[in-house]
Amino acid sequence: MLDPEKGYQPAAIEEEIYRWWEDKNLFHANPASSKPAYSIVIPPPNVTGQLHVGHALDNTLQDILCRFKRMQGYEVLWMPGTDHAGIATQNVVERFLAGQNISRHALGREKFVEQVWAWKEEYGGKIISQLKRLGASCDWPRLRFTMDEGLSRAVREVFVSLYEQGLIYRGDYIINWCPRCQTALSDLESEHKEIEGGLYYIKYPYGGDKEGQGHIVVATTRPETMLGDVAVAINQADKRYCHLPAKQVRLPLVGRLLPIIYDDYVSLEFGTGALKVTPAHDPNDFDLGVRHNLPRIKIMDEEGRIGALGGIYAGLDRFEARARIVRDLEEQGFLLKQEKIKHSVGHCYRCSTIVEPLLSKQWFVRAKPLAQAALSAVEKGESKIYPPMWEKTYFEWLRNIRDWCVSRQIWWGHRIPAWYCDECGEVTVARSEPKKCPQCKHQPLRQEEDVLDTWFSSALWPFSTMGWPDKTPELKKFYPTSCLVTGFDILFFWVARMMMMGVRFMREAPFKDICIHALVRDAQGQKMSKSKGNVMDPLEIIDDYGADAFRFTLAAFAAQGRDIKLSNQRIAGYRNFANKIWNAARFAFMQTEKTPLAPPDLLTQQAPLPEERWILSRIGQTAEQAAGFLDEYRFNDAAAQVYHFIWHEFCDWYLELIKVALNDQSDSRQQSASLSRLFINLDLSLRLVHPFMPFISEYLWQKLPSPRVSESIMHAPWPNRALAPYDQTAEQYIGLMMDTVGAVRNIRGEMGISPAQELDLQIMVYDRAAQDALLAQSKRLKSLARLGNILYINEVPGLAAAAPLAGVTLYVPLAGLVDVDKETARLHKEIDKQEKQARQSARKLDTPGFRNTAPQEVIETEEEKLRQAQSVLKRLHANLERLRSL
Repeated sequence: MLDPEKGYQPAAIEEEIYRWWEDKNLFHANPASSKPAYSIVIPPPNVTGQLHVGHALDNTLQDILCRFKRMQGYEVLWMPGTDHAGIATQNVVERFLAGQNISRHALGREKFVEQVWAWKEEYGGKIISQLKRLGASCDWPRLRFTMDEGLSRAVREVFVSLYEQGLIYRGDYIINWCPRCQTALSDLESEHKEIEGGLYYIKYPYGGDKEGQGHIVVATTRPETMLGDVAVAINQADKRYCHLPAKQVRLPLVGRLLPIIYDDYVSLEFGTGALKVTPAHDPNDFDLGVRHNLPRIKIMDEEGRIGALGGIYAGLDRFEARARIVRDLEEQGFLLKQEKIKHSVGHCYRCSTIVEPLLSKQWFVRAKPLAQAALSAVEKGESKIYPPMWEKTYFEWLRNIRDWCVSRQIWWGHRIPAWYCDECGEVTVARSEPKKCPQCKHQPLRQEEDVLDTWFSSALWPFSTMGWPDKTPELKKFYPTSCLVTGFDILFFWVARMMMMGVRFMREAPFKDICIHALVRDAQGQKMSKSKGNVMDPLEIIDDYGADAFRFTLAAFAAQGRDIKLSNQRIAGYRNFANKIWNAARFAFMQTEKTPLAPPDLLTQQAPLPEERWILSRIGQTAEQAAGFLDEYRFNDAAAQVYHFIWHEFCDWYLELIKVALNDQSDSRQQSASLSRLFINLDLSLRLVHPFMPFISEYLWQKLPSPRVSESIMHAPWPNRALAPYDQTAEQYIGLMMDTVGAVRNIRGEMGISPAQELDLQIMVYDRAAQDALLAQSKRLKSLARLGNILYINEVPGLAAAAPLAGVTLYVPLAGLVDVDKETARLHKEIDKQEKQARQSARKLDTPGFRNTAPQEVIETEEEKLRQAQSVLKRLHANLERLRSL
């Protein structure tokens, strides 16, 4: 029994309910089950992480699917885990040690890694407890970590296999280098941001036999790299250079002779059409150098300083060198001009330092052969991406993929399984540590210092977490997984790479469906950031409103392809929804104080009332539609369906209609039967709510009168047509009564008649069945619509508001209730006000440049003002027309 004096208090029940779920092991997936399998692998949060709104959305949507599928009779595995997050975790622990005046270099590699493991054990599980507060129903005893023993074995097996297949190699290549983190970054880890910079036009004098007879002008944004120039390239189709007199130029400040080469890569539009070629410091120049067999001169070290080959600039920081070189070019007459420009520059995704393209010996994965298979899996429909708009982006990235640099110059991570022989130079890649060199038998060998890119181990997540490379029952039952839910921001970092590795090593794509959700923004549509002060903490939201209200808000606004605008006001609205559910249940329980439940034989004998048949039919319809939406990942539509049913049909209509039978003490058999059916319908309705709001639904469901169909609501069957059959007659019958009450209430509102004023109703009938339905519901109509007399007429009455419905037309006599002239004047005044608002909004939206310069949230606000004004005007004109017809 619920305390009738208390409203819903989530803090009092959520922890208790979650502990009960865990104690009962209700999230466990059994690979030996005969049920059909449904599986999801969690996008593993960083072990350093704390729950943010992006995690909350991601995991709420996954949990909705898992709970829904359990209720549909699937054996559900939701595989949890965390990621070791190489660079991020190393940075966190380095800062932690720095607070104790300890550096990792002073500790040494082995001791530092021990410190990271110790930190992970003490602080690394924080986000797991936070996910539990959200209600995540993961199979927690299966919790994996990307550096646990089993996953480390899988990583080594994949690396060695790819190496043996010629798909991993070590070589010189241009990589993205972070001078601050002192490590290589993949193309995806180099985040491009638009910054202000300079475009410098430099004169390269002709050399050789044309010395002193002219020059070529080269434009560059990085003049410091000219110290490593080895050629100047032009496009043969460029008419500006079709009669070029020289074959060489002399490098300004340095004096080195450079060949002039021809290549179609050089743009005819950008700059001067002449390109300085620096193969050791630019990825495109590197490719040019390979095609033309050019040397590579590395003039910068890993700290971003000019090296010994930089001559007088050696030892300078790259930006100091830029300023000094520009000054020297100007003083010596080589700088033609410089322009301020805005251009996109790569930054380290961790520390935001400007990335330096640098020639380096690294380990690479040959990506194209792997990418082709991942691309084909989606093209053939083996994996489907929702919404489909993301397919184009996925295809474009895979078709233009470059080799993936997988080595990182840090200590925390999977150390690359390669060993070097210092005697003969042999490199050995092996699954276990070799004792001696297979070539010259020298020992011991020296292991590679670098670790693997974090995303390398994450790419194996769907199958490594299930025990691969062993053939486990989990892999047999649950691979490929049913769905991946993730944000678009890691579509390439993670999703595409999992597709590549899954197809390669498991011979089928790791996911049947890939659901890509958008971002969570603030109420104004701005991205949340600490600098803006608009970050919303999920744990604070749960403290203030409860996990259920937070979850339902996220689901209700998770429309495909559209960012979520989150606000406390919206969350408070769904806390009210939780209160509505609570109060509906409390109403039902309070009836048991005065009315006994019906025994089973009485329920069989006592025919259900029309409203009872109707609500059961509506439960079945809602369940069917919500299930269809969830299968299409239309979470917002599914949530809206459930919300409308609970609030408007179950609470606003069914509970009001059933009160007549519940309060009719003259028919105790009907009272008991109606109360028992109320609990049956409450049971089924709570099941509809459960995937979205698991805590309140479980708590109330456990309070229902026995017997219950399962130990927990999460294993109770999802309502279907067998449990809640469609009843066309009842839906039409009750639907007409609802339309009648709604029409009378609309007339009250439109005519400004008080809700307390009793009205008469006159009905002209065109369909005898409709009349029979209304006659049978006279008592309820009078109560719900606050009516006096109900008359059935054959002629249209005078001075009455009309409302045509299916089979009948309703008339509400207005004599003595409405001053037509006064109401007409009021409507005209309101129409003028709304027309003014509509004109202002339309004028602003039509102002040249407004849509191009105004923030998106401002544009959307103005569009909403216009829509609201137009909607109100439509209703006002309809009311005015109604008055004129009186």
